[in-house]
Amino acid sequence: MPSADPGLDALMAPAVDSTPDVIDHVALARLYGEPLFAIPQDLYIPPDALEVFLEAFEGPLDLLLYLIRKQNFNVLDIPMAEVTAQYLAYVEQVRRTNLELAGEYLLMAALLIEIKSRMLLPVRKSDTGEEAEDPRAELVRRLLEYERIKLAAQQLDALPRVGRDFMVGHAQADLAAEILLPEVGVADLREAWAAILRRARLNASHRITREQLSVRDHMSHILRRLSAVRYMEFTELFLERIQMGEPAAVIVVHFLALLELCRESLLDITQAAPYAPLYVRLSYTRSA
Repeated sequence: MPSADPGLDALMAPAVDSTPDVIDHVALARLYGEPLFAIPQDLYIPPDALEVFLEAFEGPLDLLLYLIRKQNFNVLDIPMAEVTAQYLAYVEQVRRTNLELAGEYLLMAALLIEIKSRMLLPVRKSDTGEEAEDPRAELVRRLLEYERIKLAAQQLDALPRVGRDFMVGHAQADLAAEILLPEVGVADLREAWAAILRRARLNASHRITREQLSVRDHMSHILRRLSAVRYMEFTELFLERIQMGEPAAVIVVHFLALLELCRESLLDITQAAPYAPLYVRLSYTRSA
């Protein structure tokens, strides 16, 4: 319903955009929301903004190999005139836009021109009579090596690569490790005890002690025994010691005492006949 005041109705009415979107259907674009009907005269477009690269080469050998393979030329028999002309045409295009990049290509161009010039000269044999080497031989060798390396690089690039073709998954396991002690049985204890005994036998030691034995005491003992009898058999003199379980050392000392008494001429050792028993008696005792 219109109000009584026409001015108030005019203020409350919505604003209408009087700028047409298209005038005669020739609007080109919108700039900050406003229609643009013509290209601004002060618009600056860099010279290289619309530059299109049809082929990208990684160096002079790459370009030369491209020209040869594209036209199905034999690498071992390169038509130097045609390849050189195509190569120089490409170098001229590069030189117009990027003189620094064209420097390394110009070096290869000079080599191609040199090979072409050498092929125009008559072939001369060397001093040894062998035919001169083909001027293209060194260039062919470099091209074949470069092609092998390029194919190997492409094969390596085709392999799956971490971060490009797939991602390596990482997971962290939060596990609580519990130490389980082994169970011990009777057989384990028996084996452990046997191992200790075997080790103890390896550490066994033998202690030798010095036993005090007196030859003089044994000499006195022999004199006392013979003083009560007229004579005594030689073996009977040692039987008492053997029956008492005396060690061999005591028997030896007893024998030494007997020899000492003989040396001092206190005893006589006699024999009735060869291989007959030996008898011992005191030297100062009168025989019967």
